[in-house]
Amino acid sequence: MNRLTIGLVQQSCDENRDVNLAKSIESIRKASVMGANLVVLQELHAGPYFCQCENPAFFDQAETIPGPTTDIFSGVAREFGVVIVISLFERRTAGLYHNTAVVFDKDGTIAGRYRKMHIPDDPLFYEKFYFAPGDESFLPVDTSVGRLGVLVCWDQWYPEAARLMALAGAELLIYPTAIGWDPNDDDEEKYRQKEAWITIQRSHSIANGIPLASVNRVGFEADPTGVGAGIDFWGNSFVVGPQGEFLAQAGVSEELLIVEIDKARSETVRRIWPFLRDRRIDAYGDLLKRYRD
Repeated sequence: MNRLTIGLVQQSCDENRDVNLAKSIESIRKASVMGANLVVLQELHAGPYFCQCENPAFFDQAETIPGPTTDIFSGVAREFGVVIVISLFERRTAGLYHNTAVVFDKDGTIAGRYRKMHIPDDPLFYEKFYFAPGDESFLPVDTSVGRLGVLVCWDQWYPEAARLMALAGAELLIYPTAIGWDPNDDDEEKYRQKEAWITIQRSHSIANGIPLASVNRVGFEADPTGVGAGIDFWGNSFVVGPQGEFLAQAGVSEELLIVEIDKARSETVRRIWPFLRDRRIDAYGDLLKRYRD
């Protein structure tokens, strides 16, 4: 399947889990009617982004795989005949949790999962309190629509992650995301942050000669403690082709983005820009060091 139609579900989330999931499922239904073969949901889409603070009570939101959310979306994938990428707070065992993307094939089976590898620990993004980093490396997931290189949010800043997915045969890079501004930042700082986020991901597409889809949430979410200023999630979900060219981009409100990509273009682009051929793998040993002192 060289022609692939992707649906990106960019939405806001509130405290009502059932409402959030119903909204996501309705968008998947609409995407399937509009011809989507693959639908991607944003990071931790079942509720508000709880990592703005450190609260042990939030561990109660975690669930197993398989579990309640995967059971729901397994049925949705089977009902609408689409491949779906979801994101959830995974309870692996007592005291061990992950930020995990799960991929369902169109028959409802779990095709694979990806546990977020890079875990941030910054103001408003206290993820290290909740999530252990993944330990299954950077492996694409094989589906009926192709080999998907699924990564999650903070992973999108690291060229190594995208490269390793490409070297394992990923045909498309996918980034479920939850990123936004501190409301206290001025307009110039907000612009710089958003443009950096877009630019770094486009560069992964260019460097590896494959298309890329990134889906972010929208809306303001307050700090549960009332101490911080909250996060204003900036949306701007987008899809680019293998030369980093924009194929579609959303705005700053809820939106269902539908875009067709031609996976065969990767072959054409890689023939004229053979970055994989010209890599000096004999000279990159120092990449395994934290820093070259």
